[in-house]
Amino acid sequence: MPLITLFTAPKPFTDPHIDMIQRNAINSWKALGSEVEILLLGEEDGLEEAARDQGMKWIPQLERNPDGTPLISSMFDQAKKHASGQILGIINTDIILLPAFFVEAVRKVMARSPKFLLLGHRWDLELTNPLSFHEGWQDDLMDRVKQAGSLHKSKGSDYFIFPVDAFPQFPRFAIGRAGWDNWTIFYARKQRWPVIDCTAAITVIHQQHDYHHLPGGKIHYAPPESDENLRLAGGKRHIFTLADANYQLDQQAFIHRMPDSWERLKRELEIFPILRWDKPGLNDLAFYLFHPRKFIRHKFPRLAKVLGIKGKADDLESAG
Repeated sequence: MPLITLFTAPKPFTDPHIDMIQRNAINSWKALGSEVEILLLGEEDGLEEAARDQGMKWIPQLERNPDGTPLISSMFDQAKKHASGQILGIINTDIILLPAFFVEAVRKVMARSPKFLLLGHRWDLELTNPLSFHEGWQDDLMDRVKQAGSLHKSKGSDYFIFPVDAFPQFPRFAIGRAGWDNWTIFYARKQRWPVIDCTAAITVIHQQHDYHHLPGGKIHYAPPESDENLRLAGGKRHIFTLADANYQLDQQAFIHRMPDSWERLKRELEIFPILRWDKPGLNDLAFYLFHPRKFIRHKFPRLAKVLGIKGKADDLESAG
C-alpha cells in the first residue's frame, strides 16, 4: 500500500521539449519506489498515452475555468477520491524529485504532527536531453546541479506534501497561474500547522522552460487568470512565500524551528494580525507600517508617481 500519492496536471505532450521535461519528471517520481503512487490528471494531448506507457493512473475528469485551464480545487477532489496513500503531494510536472530521504523525511514529519505542510526551494537547471535512469543517476544529476544549477528564490513553490484530510475545501484557483501556492502557505500558517522548509532534506530540480504555452508567451503571473487567483486568495496580504515557513528539515530529516533573525522577527510581526484576525483594514495597516513605500505604490499609484516612488507595478510572483 503506498504511503504517498503524488498528483499533477501535465501540459500537453505535443511540444518535444515539454514532452521530454515531463517524462524526466515522471520517471524520477517512479524511482521513489512502491511507497509512492502517481496520479496523472487531465485530458491534455498525449497524457493518456504517457500514463499507459508509465503504468500510472490516468484520471481525465477535471473541472476547468472559462479559459479552459484546469482548477486546483478539482485536482484536489480527484486526488482525494482516487488516492491510496494517506499523504498527498501536489507537484508541478517539470520537477525532478531525487529519491534520497524523500519517504523517510515524510515519515519523520508524520510522527511529529498530525497536520503539516512540506515545501522547499527548487534548483533551476537547463536540461536538453532525456535522463538515463541508470545506477547512480541521481549522483550524476546532482553533480550537474552543483556545476550549473541555481537555487530559486523564496517566491517559487513547486510542490506541497500534506495529509489527505488537510484541505477540506480548496478555492477554485487556476493551475499554472500565480497566487494559489502563496495562499496554500498562508492557509497552513493560519491553521497553525508546521510549515516545513525541506530544502536541506529533499532535493527537487526544476527543468527550465519558456512560457510559450501561456497567453502571449508571458510568464505565469501576467495573465488575467492570475488576477482572479489573487482575488480568490483574498488579496495581496495572503501572498505568503517559502520565507514564511516556520520550521525546517535538516539533512538528516530532523525538524527544527526556523532560526531567529531580525528579518524573520519583522515578518512575523507583520503577519501576526493577518493570521490572528485577518481583517482587511488591519492587514493593510500592518503592511503599511513595515512597507510604507510599497503600500503607497500598491494602493495609491498616482500618489506614488507624484512622490517619485518607483518599483514593480505588481509584486505578485509564484511558481511556474
